[in-house]
Amino acid sequence: MSYTVKAVLFIFLSLLFFGKASADLTIQELTGISEDAGEIISFRHLDEYFKMKISDYLVPELGIQVLDVEKLLKTADRIKTHIEVKEQSAFINEHGKVVEHLTGVSLDREKFLEKILEVVYSPQEDMDGMLLPLKLTPPRVHTQHLRQSMERRLSSFATYYNARNQNRAHNIHLASSSINYYVLLPGEVFSFNKIVGKRTMERGYKRAPVIVRGELSEGIGGGICQVSSTLFNAVDKAGLTILKRYSHSKQVGYVPPGRDATVSWYGPDFEFRNDYDHPVMIKSYAGNGVNAISIYSSKMLEAELRDVPEAPKKLPKETNS
Repeated sequence: MSYTVKAVLFIFLSLLFFGKASADLTIQELTGISEDAGEIISFRHLDEYFKMKISDYLVPELGIQVLDVEKLLKTADRIKTHIEVKEQSAFINEHGKVVEHLTGVSLDREKFLEKILEVVYSPQEDMDGMLLPLKLTPPRVHTQHLRQSMERRLSSFATYYNARNQNRAHNIHLASSSINYYVLLPGEVFSFNKIVGKRTMERGYKRAPVIVRGELSEGIGGGICQVSSTLFNAVDKAGLTILKRYSHSKQVGYVPPGRDATVSWYGPDFEFRNDYDHPVMIKSYAGNGVNAISIYSSKMLEAELRDVPEAPKKLPKETNS
């Protein structure tokens, strides 16, 4: 950015923020910089101070001192990187303990620049320890949402599989883990493909070319449809709103007829929405040949539960392809 452009930009920002320009004012009267150049200003965030010397951000242009906006923005970016905190939803850790949410913190660059212009244009008596202007980003799931969503079990559904088929059992466990403790807020939509993600070897999924009663599963990630089908029945039983649900072309044996939900990364998805006025939580377990999924919510929720037939406990016949 040329010095001339910087000068024009600074004048424009002065006009924008302060509206004090007049055709009778000279550039020196408009900027008012030279008188206080060299003053130290500092911003405070928590226990840290960020000191700046105004003269370090001034350059000569048209015979006067003009603010180097490009240099100032680079300083703003360094401060932003130093103080930035990424927002984090509350979650349940591997020990079953609640980890509280974090609110995201970042520098508000526009207000930071505005504050610098105020100091440069109209020096204040106290320019030491001004609060750093911040942007706060709330997490998707607050701690209170998480705690509320696990107060009462609304429904549960279990399906059964051959634990000796190690690859398929591994895939079922991996997909089940990816939805365990997931919290869906009021009005939010759950997409199985989006939450579970692409089933690839790089993400830990294994080949499980298994045919269940004539239906060929996907090669990488075989067994995933059992998790989506188990989830569908638990969700339907809890009275949540089903948005997308597709059946296999042929009947599968791990759920009652017509109660399956096939999914594929490049094909069908299973989606549902939480139309309750309280958050709900999915708890999912897979191990020892059982995939058990429960839906939890607030004890204050008046759920509209549905009747759903139980899954057969007899293992369906599997044929390796």
